[in-house]
This record gives sequence, structure tokens and C-alpha cells, in this order.
Amino acid sequence: MRENIFCVVGARVIPEALVTTPKPISFTLPSVHCPSYTVSSVQWMANGNDSRQFKGDRSPCGPSRVLHVRKVPIEVSEAELISLGVPFGRVTNLLMLKGKNQAFIEMASEEAAITMVNYYTTATPHVRNQPVYIQYSNHRELKTDNLPNQGRVQAALQAVNAVTLGGSASGGDGTLMPGQSPVLRIIVENLFYPVSLEVLHQIFSKFGTVLKIITFTKNNQFQALLQYADPMNAHHAKVTLDGQNIYNACCTLRVEFSKLTSLNVKYNNDKSRDFTRLDLPSGDGQPTMDPALTAAFGAPGIISSPYAGAAGFGPAIGFPQAGLSMHTMTGALGPLAMPGSGRMTLHGMAPIAVHAVLLVSNLNPDSISPHVLFILFGVYGDVHRVKILFNKKENALIQMADATQAQLAMSHLNGQRLHSKVIRVTISKHQTVQLPREGQEDQGLTKDFSGSPLHRFKKPGSKNFQNIFPPSATLHLSNIPPSITDDILKELFAGTGYTVKAFKFFQKDRKMALIQLGSVEEAIQALIDLHNHDLGENHHLRVSFSKSTI
Repeated sequence: MRENIFCVVGARVIPEALVTTPKPISFTLPSVHCPSYTVSSVQWMANGNDSRQFKGDRSPCGPSRVLHVRKVPIEVSEAELISLGVPFGRVTNLLMLKGKNQAFIEMASEEAAITMVNYYTTATPHVRNQPVYIQYSNHRELKTDNLPNQGRVQAALQAVNAVTLGGSASGGDGTLMPGQSPVLRIIVENLFYPVSLEVLHQIFSKFGTVLKIITFTKNNQFQALLQYADPMNAHHAKVTLDGQNIYNACCTLRVEFSKLTSLNVKYNNDKSRDFTRLDLPSGDGQPTMDPALTAAFGAPGIISSPYAGAAGFGPAIGFPQAGLSMHTMTGALGPLAMPGSGRMTLHGMAPIAVHAVLLVSNLNPDSISPHVLFILFGVYGDVHRVKILFNKKENALIQMADATQAQLAMSHLNGQRLHSKVIRVTISKHQTVQLPREGQEDQGLTKDFSGSPLHRFKKPGSKNFQNIFPPSATLHLSNIPPSITDDILKELFAGTGYTVKAFKFFQKDRKMALIQLGSVEEAIQALIDLHNHDLGENHHLRVSFSKSTI
């Protein structure tokens, strides 16, 4: 079993063997601070890649909150570049190299930078009608205090962040205000063509896991309530989609936060849908949806990030409220196509993904095992099979219960650090993971977990569907017996080699607690090591990632 390895150049995918390395061209870059050195002279590749040869033959870094932007038009403004990052979080600094058609954007957090890179990998941004290309930089921080024109940059940063983040119920650092709702209220204006629940799901699911949708007509307007698993998903969807057109010059989306914090869906039909409860009746005598169609509908296409916009989006994200001159999203979802069946389709929309198999690469072959991958990926779906490739043990195939769970796991785990390596997660071309034939040498690299009692999502309507969050340094602990104290739990984690920064029980339920570790990477490893740990009294510890901090 072999996965072809490809390199992405711009928006094209070409085989790795066809990629050649051009000769480097040198120029002087203003001093930019990195954690362990100050860079004053950098070699740039002739094709503009952010491939640098530092003194000491420094190897390339993984994800960084500093991003390198190439092919920048010379007439671009500071605000136009800053606005590229605003949908994903607060932009904290900018360095423009107009003579080289390049720039550096510094985000407030590495998580925001990862989300931004994943989004723009599948939806190439345009500035002044020209495509620009974004990738991680080796720099960990931009130090530009003494450079010319930085006063203008800081003014642009304050203006754009204040307008776009300040107007979206965000805190000063780009984070959500306390109590922010995961439910959006959507109004479709200029409704020249019908908009269905399926269309809304396909658009909004690209920003995160959509749990429920209810559509209705009020004041002669088509409206919808849509609930995400995470309020941050709702925040990004609102910032990006408010004011955009579904079809050319019509069907304009007006998106705002709802006062509701949760939706109660009683029926699954063409007016309402609960994606965590596929067993709900259709109601009103309507035929129940085909389960196979429902499962497929839950997977809105092969994308590398929950923030990867629907295929066919216009070349850039515009922020007219900020007075920016970026090329805006004309015909946001592409032209309307009317096939012979009379059903409307969105031109350019990604086909429904039916593959539930993930390819995970850049694993540490000395530390990885099927069990490790089962526990980690099991946070985002029920893992049925795991196969570490026999001749390439840094690669593995993971078969999830369905394509929706595969997409969810890929969205949250791609770019995370595991065993000191940044792992890459993509959809595999394989539809299933084959078990080894009898007598075939395997060395225990292939495991079938389909009957495991540790599956988190096999029960319809489980609360686990509403508690899916990205990896974080804070872990949620549950199923704690009454005899277990905070000192016992802290010692459990510290004794396993982890740095415990904070701990607290839930006030109303001491069966649950939060524990904050030294880093996200530590928390990932701790979850793998201690999920299902036997605490005695017939209690096994349940560990998941938390959106909260202590």
C-alpha cells in the first residue's frame, strides 16, 4: 500500500520528483528577531519561497505565528495585507518588503497562523486582483521597532483590528468575549434564487463543525439559525461571510450572533437538521432521509481546514466596513448552474467526500503505535482501523467511522506536534484500511478497533458531539471517583513526566476537573497516556481537550 507524495506550488499540485531547487539569490533583510538569534542576512530562493539557509545550517521550522507572504503587488497598502489575517485572529505586526514583493505577517497566536495557512492552502487569496501565497516563516517573532514606516503600519494595525475584531464581539486580543454564543442568525436578502438547508450547510461547515440548522421564513425573509460546536467557529464564519453573496449579485448573507446558546431540533427534514441525531423522525409525514445520503451529506468536501472556504469563493475576502481597497468577493460562490434535473447546484463546489480514511505523515517511527493514533484521533471520531505502513513507518492510514469524522480529525490535528514532530493529516485515496492476510508479516502495525469500548461517539445524541475542541494545554478530566483528591490527580500527571501548571475541580460536579499542562504538545501526549487510566472503584479516567483555561 503506497501513498503518492506531492508538492504544492501555488495552486497547482505536482509530483515531488518534478520539483527542482533553484539557485539562491542573496539580499539583505532588515533585522528580524527570532528566539535564539537575530537575522540580518538571509538567502532567498529565486522563486520566492521562504526557504532560508541560516548560518549553522539551520533546519526549517514548523508552524510559526509569523507568516511569509509572496508575490505581493508593489502598490499594496498595509491595511490590505493586515486584512488577510483578521478573519483568523488578531494581527500583531507587519513587515513589508515592497522592493521584493514580499511581506511578513505576525499573528497573535500560532493556532491562528495554522488556521490561516490551512485556509489559504485551499483558497488562494488575491490582493489587487493578483494571487498571493502564504506559508510559515522560520521567524518566531517580528521585531520592527526601529524600522522606517512602522508608525504607519501600527496605525493600520489598530484601525483594521479595531473595526473588524472590535465589531465582532471580540476582546482586545482577538479572542471571544465571555458567553459568546455558538448560534448564528442568518438572513438571506435579495433572494432571487431559492437557498436550501443543504446550501447553507455546505457554506458554513467550512468554518467548523455544524451541529444543527433550522430554516424558516419571517417578515417575508428567508432566515436560519445555525449552531456550531465551538463559538470561535461562529465568530470566524460571521466575520468572513457577513455581507457576501451566495450567487452573483444576489442572495446576500446577513450574519449575526443569536441570543440563543443552543437549538432544539425535533425533526430531520428539508427545514431543520440535527447532525448529531441521525435517528430523528422527519415529521409532518415527510419521508425519512436515506441514512446513506445523510452520512454523505455530513461531509461537505475534501478540505484541509474547517476554515477552508467553499470552493468557488471569489479571489479574496473583502472588508468593506474597514474601508479596504482589496478585491472583494464578487459572485462569492460562483455562477448558478441549472442541470437537466432542475435542481440547482453551485458551480465549482467540491464533490461530496465519501472517503473516511486519513493519511498521517511525518510521524516519529520510534514512538508511534496503532494504539497511540487510536486514542488521539478518537477524540474527533470513532477510529475503526489503523495501519502504520510497513516500509514507511513515519506514515499511517487511519479509517474513521465516516467521512465527517475524518474531516473533523484532519481539521484539528493537521499541523500539531506529536513526539516532537509536526504531523500532517490529509484525506487518503484509499476508501478502507485492509487488514493483513493470514500469514502475512505485519509486526503488529495494523489494528482493528471497530469493536473497541473506548469509542466516544457511537451513542446517538452523545454530549461528546458538543464538546469537540482543538488540542489545547488545558485538559478536561471526567469520571473521577469521590475518593480521588486534586493532589492524587496532579501527582498522576506530574509522575508521568508532565508539568502541571494549574488544576481545579468543577464546583458543581467533582466528577470533573480541568488540568493545565506546560504546552499543547504535553497535553496531547498526556491525553494519549492517561485516557482510560484506571483510578480504582471501577472508574477509568476520561480525558479530552478543553476550550477553557484555569
